[in-house]
This record gives sequence, C-alpha cells and structure tokens, in this order.
Amino acid sequence: MFNKILIANRGEIALRILRTCREMGIKTVAVYSTADKDSLHVRFADEAVCIGPPASKDSYISMPNIISAAEICGVDAIHPGYGFLAENAEFSQLCEDHGIKFIGPSATVINSMGDKATAKDFMKKAGVPVVPGSDGLLESLEQAYKLAEEAGYPVLLKATAGGGGKGMRKVNSPKGMEDAWNSARAESKAAFGNDGLYLEKFVEEPRHIEIQVMADQHGNVHHLAERDCTIQRRHQKLVEESPSPVITPEKRIAMGEAAVKAAQFVNYEGAGTVEFLYDKYDNFYFMEMNTRIQVEHPVTEEIFDVDLIREQIRVAAGEKIEEPYKMMEGRWAMEVRINAEDVWNDFRPSPGPIKYFHKPGGHKVRVDTHAFSGYIINPYYDSMIGKLIVSGPSREAVIAKMSRALEEFIVEGVKTTIPFHKQLMQDEKFRSGIYTTAFLEGFKMEKPAE
Repeated sequence: MFNKILIANRGEIALRILRTCREMGIKTVAVYSTADKDSLHVRFADEAVCIGPPASKDSYISMPNIISAAEICGVDAIHPGYGFLAENAEFSQLCEDHGIKFIGPSATVINSMGDKATAKDFMKKAGVPVVPGSDGLLESLEQAYKLAEEAGYPVLLKATAGGGGKGMRKVNSPKGMEDAWNSARAESKAAFGNDGLYLEKFVEEPRHIEIQVMADQHGNVHHLAERDCTIQRRHQKLVEESPSPVITPEKRIAMGEAAVKAAQFVNYEGAGTVEFLYDKYDNFYFMEMNTRIQVEHPVTEEIFDVDLIREQIRVAAGEKIEEPYKMMEGRWAMEVRINAEDVWNDFRPSPGPIKYFHKPGGHKVRVDTHAFSGYIINPYYDSMIGKLIVSGPSREAVIAKMSRALEEFIVEGVKTTIPFHKQLMQDEKFRSGIYTTAFLEGFKMEKPAE
C-alpha cells in the first residue's frame, strides 16, 4: 500500500480523497493555487504545497509544478480526482516516467478512450453496441452526405475531441449539412485545437445511462450497475440517480456485461464509467468512456455500500478485487449538484463570499462539499459548491427526502441552483421518471414573489 499520496485537485473532490486516505492510514499532500490557500483540503492535509497563481494553466494543470511538488514531498502516488489532469495521457505517462503511480489507467488506455472516434472503433471490435455512423473521422463533407443518407436523417456531427456539447450539430436534412459541417469544425478547432468530426445517427428520445466499472491489475473487471444522468442542461449533468427508473433487471445485466467487455478489451485499470445512450426502443449504444472517477460517484457508493475512492487506491496498489460488488436490495439514491449559479439569469456563475452556510442532515442525507461560512467562490474554477446525496427504499421516498433536505440547505451571499432543484423535485414529469435528455427544454420555473 502507498505511504503518501499527492492529491492533484481542489474543492470537494480533493477533500473527499483526503478523507479516505486518512482512514486508510495514508499520508496526504495537498497542492493549491494562491486563490485556494484557505481551502479545507489545504488545512486538513498532512502537507500542502503552493503550485502557482489562480489560473489553472499555471497551477492545477501545470504538470511540471505538480511533479516537482510530488518529488519534493516524496510521494509514491498521485490521485488526480476528476477534471484538470485526470484524463490527461501525457500526465499519466509523466508520473510513470518519474516512478510515481498514477491512480488511474495508463497513458495508452487514456489515449484509446479519450478520442471519441478511436473509442468507437475499439468498442465495435469489442462487440459493444455503437450508434450507426462513420468508422472513425470524416474525411470530407461529401463523405458526411453519403453516410448520413445510409444512416438516415437526422444525424449528429460531433467533434472527436469534444465535450460539453461543443463541436456538436444536429442535421435534419441534406440542405443543413454544409452549414453544420463548417460551424462544428470551427467551434471544435477553437475549443480543442482539433477540427476532426465524426457522424452518428441521431438517437430518438434518448436517456443518458452510464455504467460504473472497476478493474484491477489482474484482469478482474466488475460493474456496479447504472446511474441515470438524463437531467442535463447544455449537456452538463444536474441530477444523477441509481438505479434508473426505466432500466429493467435484464437490461441492467446486458448493459453491465457490455461495459465490462469494453473495459476488458482495452485492458482497463481503476475506476471508469462507460456511458450509453438509451433510446425509446430500449436499445443502448456506446457513447464514450470516462477514464476517471465521476462527480456523481457517491450515488453508486450509496446503493453498493462501497467507498469507490478506496477501491481506486486499492487496485492502483496492486490489490485484487476478490468478488463482484453487490447492489443492496431496496435502496435508491439521488444526487443534485449545488452550483454557485443564478438560475433566474440563465444559470450565470455567481462568484463571491459565502456569508452564511448551513448544510442539511438527517437519516441517509450526505453532503460532499468544501464550502463553509466565509468561503469565497472565486471565478477561476468550476462553480460547484457541493453535492447533496440522499438515499432511501424507493424513488418516491428519495424525492421526498431530497425535497426536505433542499429546504434545509442554506447558502447566503451567492446565488445557487437550490431553487431549481426544489422546483424540479415537485415537477410531475420528473416524479414520473419518464423523460429524455431534452427534459429541461420544456421545464418552466416559477419565480417566487419577493
């Protein structure tokens, strides 16, 4: 087992990793920018090293700065959390070159799954269902026209290096193809430095279902069921739950087996998430694989009674997964993301000092957060304040508990997404469980009287 782990991240995930390390008797090193000098992960770590000014490029994604801190402190492993360098193949390789264990997959695997077109090709070879479309990158606009006719309109043009909906265009007919092609390439080039596109058939009335997998260094790969991440805004997840209200036990087995097959095919190691689109005909198609721990991992932890960060560390240290993980019967869990955003002003970020902070409690209520009264939400990083996770015996019980917990969650000084989640929990369509990724397009919030 490791003696000392450097946590190459900030905020709630840095604190989350630190707590598990402490329970395992592993010393920790926090790295921080000057903007985060008063953060809780800095206060609670065994050692803390300032790695630069506020801008991420000069601190949290500065590989030389992080590796230097790791060598100075004599760590034997680095946990990247999520975001920043968590899915950076160059960083994974750099850790290996310096004799430091990267808690995550190898550079080869990250490269294989990080490029969406390459990943799709791997999955086809592995026998995992994929959305009909191009085999790899499109070579020309003419090829896009040809493949769209074969797959059938509507289709999606998608940036191979994309994320968050950037470089993605829906094309309903041939006459819209050229404009979509040009704008998607331009946006992708500006956002990612890569204008490569691929084409997929547009999946009708999709839900976003992802399968959590864990793989050790001895060839053992197991899945931990699904998370339903269908409630999204501009391709950013807002609510996650497990199990999904639409997945049958038989379909859970099929999707779990497909996810395991995907991980085995690329010799995966550690925690990963295989993401699928699930259509109105009960078909599922591989979308992408996230080669890291997910923001929404606590949902899975609550229904499996397992610490996924501990499992990550265990398999990175060479330990075996001795037997499959067991989903608890009669357990449902849901997570909502509490962001510093103004829901009445197009979810615009709301940085500034938190004047008063009170988090909810009670049976099966969990809050993963790094915030406190007096904490400053600064504009340099993601606006997430924390995650509210509740669990119970049924979806109905969980929604009731979530509604109660949201009423108790008080954040003053900055705007938050709490009002949005309160109204969502009361929405009849949401409560029914029958909706698609387009749900929020028809969701109307009512602003309370002042």
